[in-house]
Amino acid sequence: MLRKVAYNKIFRTTGMLIILGLLFLFPVSKEYSLEKVSNYKKVMKEKESIVYLLDKNNYISRVGINLSMKNKEEYAKSLVELLIIDGKYESLIPNGFKGILPSNVSINSLVIQEDSVTIDLSKDFYDIPKEFEQKAVELLTYNLTSIDNINKLFINIEGKKLNKLIKSSINLSQPFTRKDGVNKDNSSTSYKDVSKTTIYYIGKNNNSYYYIPVTKIKNDKREKIEVIIDELSSSNTYGTNLISMLNYNTKLTSYKIEDNNFILNFNKYIFDDLISKRILEVVVYTISLSVKENYNVNEVIFNVNNEEITKSVLKNIE
Repeated sequence: MLRKVAYNKIFRTTGMLIILGLLFLFPVSKEYSLEKVSNYKKVMKEKESIVYLLDKNNYISRVGINLSMKNKEEYAKSLVELLIIDGKYESLIPNGFKGILPSNVSINSLVIQEDSVTIDLSKDFYDIPKEFEQKAVELLTYNLTSIDNINKLFINIEGKKLNKLIKSSINLSQPFTRKDGVNKDNSSTSYKDVSKTTIYYIGKNNNSYYYIPVTKIKNDKREKIEVIIDELSSSNTYGTNLISMLNYNTKLTSYKIEDNNFILNFNKYIFDDLISKRILEVVVYTISLSVKENYNVNEVIFNVNNEEITKSVLKNIE
C-alpha cells in the first residue's frame, strides 16, 4: 500500500515537471498594457497620471504622479500649474525633476473645445530664460495633449497669440501639436527629404527608470519604424544620457499594419534571453511608445522569426 502511494506521488511529481518543462520551452505570448507601466522598476502606481517634466539633464520626460481632478478643465489647469516653479503642486514633483514656468506666471483663462485647449497666460511667461523658451512650449504641448481626445494647443499671452519667442527669436505657428516635436535633435543638412521621428529612450534617476521622447530631424526617406529601430539599436546612445536596452544586433526583418495592429518581425537578437524567449519590458515599451507617437494603431505585435512573442496595447497610454 505504501509503495502504491509512493508511486502515485512520483507519477504526479513527474507529470508536473513535464508540464512546467513544456511551458518553459513554449512560452505563452505575453500582453502588455502601456496604461499600467511607467518604467523598468515599476515605480509608478496604476492610478497615477502620466505627465511631462524636465529632468536633471533638461530633457522633457514622461513620469507618473498622483494628480486626479474632477473634470477636464480642472485637470488641464493643474497640468499647467504643475510646470510653475515653486507652484501649488511643487510637492508632487519627484526628486530629479522640475517645472519650467516662472514662479509668478498665472493662468488668465483655460478653455477646452472639442479636440483643443486654449490657454491665456500672464506676461510673466516672457521671463523664461532664452534656453528654455522652446522647451516651455513643448512641455505645455505634451502635458495638455496627454488629456484624452486633446491633440491641439493654442497659447495666448495677455490675450495676444504667442507667435514668437522673444529672446530666441523663434517664430511659432499655432496650433501646437506633438507633430512639432520635443527634445529636438536636428541633424538635417538640407530641406530635401526631411523627416521627424519621435523616439522614446530611457532615462535613469537614482535607482529607477523613466521615458524620454526625442524627435530626430534628419534627411531620411525611410519609413519611421525603420528609423525607430535603427536609432534604438544604435551604439551612438551610449555616449549620451539617453539609454536604450535594445541589442545593437537586433534587426527588423519585416513589418506591416493589419487590422489596425502594427506587426513587427525581428531576428533573435531582440531577446534578452534566447532560452526563455524573453524580451525586456523596457524594450517593449520604448518601441511601443515610439510607435504610438508616430502611427495611429491599436496594438504593437512583436514577432521573432514570424512567431508571436508578445503584444503591447496602445489604448490611452497617457
